[in-house]
Amino acid sequence: MATSANSGGGGGGGNQTYKPYRHLKTLTGHENAVSCVKFSNDGTLLASASLDKTLIIWSSATLSLLHRLVGHSEGISDLAWSSDSHYICSASDDCTLRIWDATGGDCVKILRGHSDAVFCVNFNPQSSYIVSGSFDESIRVWDVKTGKCVQIINGHSMPITSVHYNREGTLILSASHDGSCKVWDTKTFAPLKTLIDDKVPAVSFAKFSPNGKFILVATLNDTLKLWNYGSGKFLKIYSGHVNRVYCITSTFSVTNGRYIVSGSEDCCVYLWDLQQKNMIQRLEGHTDTVVSVTCHPTENKIASAGLARDATVRVWVQDS
Repeated sequence: MATSANSGGGGGGGNQTYKPYRHLKTLTGHENAVSCVKFSNDGTLLASASLDKTLIIWSSATLSLLHRLVGHSEGISDLAWSSDSHYICSASDDCTLRIWDATGGDCVKILRGHSDAVFCVNFNPQSSYIVSGSFDESIRVWDVKTGKCVQIINGHSMPITSVHYNREGTLILSASHDGSCKVWDTKTFAPLKTLIDDKVPAVSFAKFSPNGKFILVATLNDTLKLWNYGSGKFLKIYSGHVNRVYCITSTFSVTNGRYIVSGSEDCCVYLWDLQQKNMIQRLEGHTDTVVSVTCHPTENKIASAGLARDATVRVWVQDS
């Protein structure tokens, strides 16, 4: 069931009527919490990661199961796609990351070095490096070709919740339970900027906007903020969802208007108008916390992931 927060209005153009998202299909391949869902960059595939220790690659078009990736010995917290959509990197509680060939489903490399659960991962835009964050409080940068760790960044005092490259691959953004959000230079690995350093609340997620000028930051006080990276000032606040416990991911929807999309601990997916900040739709149907959301790169399609009582991926579409 999808409820619209207002009748019409709120679309990117102001005067155009907002077309609500509707539930298309529920994917039930996992046996435990689904921790992460991400569409591939070319839009053809959807990957999901789970605490059941597996990843599943689904066809984005038919939503059929193509591959189940088996190899991790503990649950998986995050996944990332390479820019060419050929590879997936997964981050696991078994202290490793694995690089998988998305075409055949084979594991091609295991990245070892973290001393505690690996919680977050991303490729740089060139897909030559991978950045990871761990409960061991370190950030590691890995060479994709060799699988070797080329840099350890120690700049946080609690588990790392989020790592992300900007569009050019010149900056790494990190967030931590220590309440800080930091930006690092990828050449020198020196800290360039600390956006937030509040101790409380924990920063549970952060990512660059598609153009790299803004940073979306989630904190464990039911709040999403949009920051201007250049000025270091925050511009907008998005609220109404529930987020006190879990590291819930949020993202930018750019295929039809400009929206912010996030999961929530009330089992819903929330959409806000990026500019106006008003909540425009709440998607209902999951039966546990929605911990991850992903937007298709070209179609008006959202996928969302539910924790253990739910253990499903739900796909939502906007009728054209």
